[in-house]
Order: sequence, then structure tokens, then C-alpha cells
Amino acid sequence: MATTLGTASADPGEIDTGRLEVGETRDGTPFGLPVAVINGTGSGKTLYLQAASDGDELNGVGVIQRVVPQLDPTELSGTILIVGIVNFHAFQVAEHRNPIDDTKMNRAYPGNETGTSSERIAAATFDVATRADMILDLHQGSTSRMIDEVRVRCGSRHRLHDECLELAKVFDCGYVLDQKGPDGQLARAAPDEGIPTVDPELGGCVGWDETSIQKGVDGVFNVLQYYGFLDGDVTLHSQTRAKGFEQFGAPAGGLVRFEADLGDRVRHSETLFTVTTPFGEPKSEVTADSDGILWRTRRLPQVATGEYVCSVATEIDEY
Repeated sequence: MATTLGTASADPGEIDTGRLEVGETRDGTPFGLPVAVINGTGSGKTLYLQAASDGDELNGVGVIQRVVPQLDPTELSGTILIVGIVNFHAFQVAEHRNPIDDTKMNRAYPGNETGTSSERIAAATFDVATRADMILDLHQGSTSRMIDEVRVRCGSRHRLHDECLELAKVFDCGYVLDQKGPDGQLARAAPDEGIPTVDPELGGCVGWDETSIQKGVDGVFNVLQYYGFLDGDVTLHSQTRAKGFEQFGAPAGGLVRFEADLGDRVRHSETLFTVTTPFGEPKSEVTADSDGILWRTRRLPQVATGEYVCSVATEIDEY
């Protein structure tokens, strides 16, 4: 039986691409999101995969660009549904938020089919996502510098928490953020519909980052093999999990010099960064409030007073 997604339709053993129409541009021209259907010859589960929910987060698009050509539907059991670019309008202008309604797309789920531009896109993609047995919503840390991680956003008391945590472990970035997310995230909304969902955050960069993209490609194939879409064995590795974070801003304006690298373990009272003048004169030093891991930092060195500088992961364990 053929599986359809928008204008894409694939019989068993076939791949097809097309468009999922979700509205019109300001001149009345219809527009659609790029979609793909990969229909295996064997019966099995359905995986939903999407990227660029935030328009400047491109590593997920790079993952899909590399994964799809490697898939042979005659060797696949089950079905893969893909929306390659979710935030169409933001992607076109290389911005984070949808410029039509100034909305962060990953705060609009489950959406509203008669609502704003972002709500309509969210509703259309949520309708596709809820056809699946599991969901990978590919992100990155926008243009900040960030380690590769997988986010579990349903909250520790959710009935699907263990299933989401297992999916994050299978993806195997090495680091997991296990913290209930804000309303409107796909990784919050889909578990409420009974679908394990994780949000891989594949580093942070401007444009492509090949190392993070490859981790994403490896993660997708781990999922495909572990859950029976493809033949192969997956060894589950221990992950470093963080359940809390402390954020640090600049106590003075100037240039930031970090004393630790991303992924480094830091200890209470250890110096995280120094703010200097343009001549290298120290103005202020910021130390860690707790033991943890330097998880995320700003990319540009110049800061104004109070501007975000970095985050340290706390409440860390291995699982």
C-alpha cells in the first residue's frame, strides 16, 4: 500500500519527495514544505524526522541531506516520514523566528490549522508527526557554541519519560538534557499523544558543522537499527545526563575570555571567564557557582553589561 505525505507518495520499496502545502506567501502564491516518504518493503514502525523548525538551525538539514541518499527502501522495514525544512519563511531569510508572525516555531505546537502562519505550519507538521511511532526533531544551539546533546523535554513524571530517555540514549550524542521543556515544543506536545520524542541539539554554528552533522547521521542510523527499521546491532553507551543549568551574564561590558572549553568539567569557584578591555586589561572575573560541565557559550566575544555569556550544566549523572 502506498504511503503519502503531501504530494509525495511511495509504494513499498520506494522513495518519493514532494511538498506539503501549508499556506500562501504575501503575493498569494502557494508554498509547501519539502517532504519525503521512504516506504520499506517489510512491515514495521514509522519514524518521523524533521529539521529547521528554527530557520537558522541548519545542521539538521545537513543530516537529512546525508541520510536519505544512503537509504535503500528495499532493505527497510517500516516507514520514514520526513519534513526537511519546517520553518519555511525563516529558512528563506536565514533567521531564527518566522518573520511573518515573529514566532519561534518550536513554541507553536500542536498548532492551529486556522491560526497564524507558524500555528498553521505547526498544525500541519504535527498531523504528520502523530502518524509515527517515534519522532526525531533535529535542532542545534542556534548560532551559539554548544556541545552535541539530545533533549528529553516531556519531564521526569511523564508516562513516556523512560521511552524518551531510551530514544535519547540510542541516538548516542554522549550528552542528554533531561529537563521539562516550555509549552509549545514538539518534544513536549507529541509525548502527550503517546509518541516518544526527542530533540537532538546538534552543536551550534553559523552554517554547517560537519562534526555535528555526522553525529546526527550516526544517531539516525542508530535509531533505525535499534528499532528494527534496518538490520544491525546497536551497542548502548553510557550518557552524561544533566537535569539543571546555571546561566551566567557579563558583570561588565568588554571582551570575554573563556578559561574553560565546551564539555570541560568545572568546579565550584573555578573561573569560567574574564571580561577585559580591548587592551587586555581585566575588568571582571566570573566563577562557577556549582560543580558542572560548561555546556553552552556565546559565540562573539564582545558583551554588554548583563548580556548572556555561558551556561553550566548541573545535577549531572551517568545512565
